[in-house]
Amino acid sequence: MPHSPHIVSDVMTHTVVAVGRDASFKEIVQTMQQWKVSALPVLEGEGRVIGVVSEADLLPKEEFRDSDPARIEQLQRLSDLAKAGATTAEQLMSTPAVTVHADATLAQAARAMAHAHVKRLPVIDAEGHLAGVVSRGDLLKVFMRGDQDIEEEIRRDIIGLLFPSGSPPVDVTVDQGVAVLRGQVPDASLVPIAVRLTRAVEGVVDVECDLASTRHKRFEPS
Repeated sequence: MPHSPHIVSDVMTHTVVAVGRDASFKEIVQTMQQWKVSALPVLEGEGRVIGVVSEADLLPKEEFRDSDPARIEQLQRLSDLAKAGATTAEQLMSTPAVTVHADATLAQAARAMAHAHVKRLPVIDAEGHLAGVVSRGDLLKVFMRGDQDIEEEIRRDIIGLLFPSGSPPVDVTVDQGVAVLRGQVPDASLVPIAVRLTRAVEGVVDVECDLASTRHKRFEPS
């Protein structure tokens, strides 16, 4: 059976601290300090995520404490100035919240983080209720996968399917996450496919290709 990619629910933290929309500024700061987190989901009702309040949302209160910004800066930073006077999570939070579903792939979660420029995402279920939180560190857990496990998957799910047993053998080795493919193959057109599929295997850091076709010249990856 082909290896199933990890999804967010495989690596996320299930125990999550959150605040309600009426949480006070000091309560938010104290909660962040107590749990050593830089952002908190804001919930309403039975756990529906309505926003996220982060350290960046809290800092304007300190930044503008003893300053009187010029008119042009006020116009450029209206949102920050509003947050400088905010006292509750509802006034401070960024909304709508950038979230990810529990069944999303790790690649989808990584793209969402990069696009939103955040370090962690609230994880929601099908009803939009908070199910956990996933961080950048969680997404990197796949790189702790053992080399032998990665080798076995590449041989079974990629080499075994693209180059069946009747073909000359293809040697696969993985060292520190770097996969090396060596050998001769009957069809040169399948070589870039093998490289692409190998690169997509979870835990692979890089791919080195030393495959030569029995009918065509050696493939050199770009």
